[in-house]
Amino acid sequence: MDNLQNKIAVVTGAASGMGLAFAHRFARAGMNVVMADIEQPPLDEAVAAVAQHGTEVISTVTDVSDADSMDALAAATFDAFGTAHVVCNNAGVAGGITAGRGIDPATWKWVLDVNLWGVIHGHRVFLPKLVEQNEGHIVNTASMAGHFPGHSAYTASKWAVVGITLGLFRELEGAGSKVGVSCLCPGWVRTKIAESDRNIPEWAVPRTLVEPTDEQQAAMAFITEALASGMEPDEVGELVYDAVTNEKFWIFTDMGMVAMLEDKHASIMENRNPAPFTLLG
Repeated sequence: MDNLQNKIAVVTGAASGMGLAFAHRFARAGMNVVMADIEQPPLDEAVAAVAQHGTEVISTVTDVSDADSMDALAAATFDAFGTAHVVCNNAGVAGGITAGRGIDPATWKWVLDVNLWGVIHGHRVFLPKLVEQNEGHIVNTASMAGHFPGHSAYTASKWAVVGITLGLFRELEGAGSKVGVSCLCPGWVRTKIAESDRNIPEWAVPRTLVEPTDEQQAAMAFITEALASGMEPDEVGELVYDAVTNEKFWIFTDMGMVAMLEDKHASIMENRNPAPFTLLG
């Protein structure tokens, strides 16, 4: 899509971080924007800021994990604008530390519901319209965690998003569709992803509080520092804009992290055990 003027962008997780940066960038490109987020007050503030670019901006409080809520987002979009063109399935949560609790089913369900089912619902409610008009672009926010190992719901969700996004790309390409697809795999970006437990539903709150181990505390300290010193969301917004306008599938923010995957890929080709590798330094 080389001309975004007067087209429609839909962004989930749009009240802060990368989602807000995407909304700003698309509005500056002349797009009307539909902003969705689960947090009402920050969403209202974000809409007011994005509207300053002079295009039409609407919002709807949306829980991407909920099918009815995503149906309502699509209905609001189509009622206001008749269609959509760029859809950023961006909302996500981290899940926090599961110290001493092993696999906590409620935590895993919450993270997968948001990070994976949020993308699935986004495909379900918007993709048919894009395919029908044979124009548009899907941007799914995965993570470099979708390429690195990790025994966590977050890692599982992001590996799944990478897989289904690549599958959608091949499916549309095979059908001769002009709908584009991008997989955003950010490294460390200055966002509030580590604070996503602020939106955890009551049913997913751990029943018991367990003190994290020294190793887990060190990992959280590393993550907090890495996020604080990470790429600015506006820079990621530029990369996403470039991918949409130039039909790029992969969007990486840290090629150093990509280089760290070399041995993993070599181990697959050579059918051998991979050397240990991790995102945590």
